[in-house]
Amino acid sequence: MTDKREEKKASLLERAAENLEKPSSLKQVSEKPDPSALSTDANTNDDLSSFRGLSGSGAKNAQQVSPQPDENADDASDVDNDAVTKDKTAQKAEADPQKSSNDQAKSKAQDIDLLALRDAGFITPDMPPNLMSEEFRIIKRSILLNAFAKGNEDKKNSNIVLVTSSSPGEGKTFSAINLALSIATEQDVTVLLVDADFSKPEVLNRLGVAGGKGLMDAVADKEVDLGDCLVRTSIPNLVLLPAGRQHNLTTELLASDRMEKMVNELSSRYNDRIIIFDSPPVLASSAASVLALYMGQTVFVIEAEKTTEPQIKESLNMISACENINLVLNKTHYSGSNKKFASYYGYGGR
Repeated sequence: MTDKREEKKASLLERAAENLEKPSSLKQVSEKPDPSALSTDANTNDDLSSFRGLSGSGAKNAQQVSPQPDENADDASDVDNDAVTKDKTAQKAEADPQKSSNDQAKSKAQDIDLLALRDAGFITPDMPPNLMSEEFRIIKRSILLNAFAKGNEDKKNSNIVLVTSSSPGEGKTFSAINLALSIATEQDVTVLLVDADFSKPEVLNRLGVAGGKGLMDAVADKEVDLGDCLVRTSIPNLVLLPAGRQHNLTTELLASDRMEKMVNELSSRYNDRIIIFDSPPVLASSAASVLALYMGQTVFVIEAEKTTEPQIKESLNMISACENINLVLNKTHYSGSNKKFASYYGYGGR
């Protein structure tokens, strides 16, 4: 019995030795390698290295383990190529933000009811000359000369105008809108009207235009592009910039480096554009004095027979950072021979 067991054991060892001499038979049985059979021997390391693009015997072993090519390789490559193409398209759009901003601005173009605007007391491009339109022609001519006259090219932000007053109710928003509408009739100049009265924005409401994100959103959030906030109107040369959301740090944000860069960009991006900021009243908000730091010109509106001299002096002192300040007397009453322009040309007047 002992001899038979030893012979049987010897035959089993011989068979095992024969199987070890035929490794290809094992690979044919199992086309896919068993993950649990991974080891640290040389052959395994060579196989893993071959997938990293390294040449050697390991590459051949890997091909023997997986003799069939991956049928989905081309499909996966196409998916990757599509993803790369989309990424490149997105990067191209990000590389040209001005074009993207212009496209979005055009989609926001809104109609302005000129008849309703005229009934509300504003001048419109299609109305015949009258007393008020002639007066704003005089105001805008001085501003245009200061902005674009030869020799003024070196003046910083000369095409950016602040419109403000001492106190609420003196007519600074009314004057800012009319000034913008008057400049929009120019043949070679465009105008951007910015609603910078963040506590009480009225520009878009008076023009009957719906707003959205605006200046304060762009200053407070770096992800908001200023160009995306612009609103084009049915008046070809007039573009609007809403005030945006209210913020508890309005003055601090206006005094930031980001705000200064944005104003400089507005000033230099278009060499034929006047930018008008409808500012809060000087004595009602500290924002006006901060905005004055960036302005090349200021139109200071004074209500006739109401604004006191001390108020005027205090206000002018607070916006003295702007060297070019023009005074506009609003709500005056003409009588008899004191009436000018309209009566002379026979247009009548308001």
